[in-house]
Amino acid sequence: MMTIDKLLVTFVGAGLAGFIWWFFFGKRDESSSVVSGSNGSIDVIVSGGYDPALIKVRKGQPTTFKILRKDSNTCLEEIIIPGFKVKEYLPLNKEVKVKITPRASGEFGFHCGMGMYHGKIVVSE
Repeated sequence: MMTIDKLLVTFVGAGLAGFIWWFFFGKRDESSSVVSGSNGSIDVIVSGGYDPALIKVRKGQPTTFKILRKDSNTCLEEIIIPGFKVKEYLPLNKEVKVKITPRASGEFGFHCGMGMYHGKIVVSE
């Protein structure tokens, strides 16, 4: 028979596990940025994640991401965009430019050096 102490520990543990799952894997509100005109430039702020975390670009259009890391979290020191073979160090409070020219349509993920923070680039025709 379970005592009150064991029941309390079980419920608190289950609640804590649920919170951890939500914090790391729960759906985040994603903002969006669309490249327009001929400048093809998008400002990305790195602070507790990526803003915007969902970026829409056109196939064949050269695009420059101007990335500014404001968060001292060491996990966010690097941005990795595997689909474009990009791995770039992001110094604190200094803008870094990353240039890509998408050759194929689709969705391409990007993430921090530890894989804890994520974003997505959607390339359309």
